[in-house]
Amino acid sequence: MLTIKLSDLSTAELHNYLQYAIAPRPICFASTIDKEGNINLSPFSFFNLFSTNPPICVFSPSRRVRDNTTKHTLENLREVPECVINIVNYNMVQQVSLSSVEYAKGINEFIKAGLTMLPSDLVKPPRVAESPVQFECVVKDIISLGNTHGAGNLVIAEIKLMHIDEAILDSEGKID
Repeated sequence: MLTIKLSDLSTAELHNYLQYAIAPRPICFASTIDKEGNINLSPFSFFNLFSTNPPICVFSPSRRVRDNTTKHTLENLREVPECVINIVNYNMVQQVSLSSVEYAKGINEFIKAGLTMLPSDLVKPPRVAESPVQFECVVKDIISLGNTHGAGNLVIAEIKLMHIDEAILDSEGKID
């Protein structure tokens, strides 16, 4: 068995090992908005459900390994601490890929990826119409996990409202 001392690896090498060792990982689309009303949509594979009572989702907009910059999602959440966690399915794979491109601030990834914006009921960011499940969330906390290349920012988001496409429900009203 290969034993690796993590401090001997570059950030890119460590990132590669961790991403392939901890798999599969769920992916979400997080939609956010800045104080000027610019909408952002970005996929996150560092995402999961962490609590039922209260209902909490977490995701991590990490600093870019390449140049240590932060993502628009993180900047938006600091300005408007609300988001929609849109669950991704296989039918959306191409749109997920298109939205992951680093567009300039102010470019709407919904438009670039060909996705449909739906107004949210409780929060400012829009929902992804094509997503089978959408969680309207209020950000409870953002915990910086470091300020170096690849460092995460743990976003703790409380789910306030859930939308479910009835097509994914079984005869008992449960997600199939």
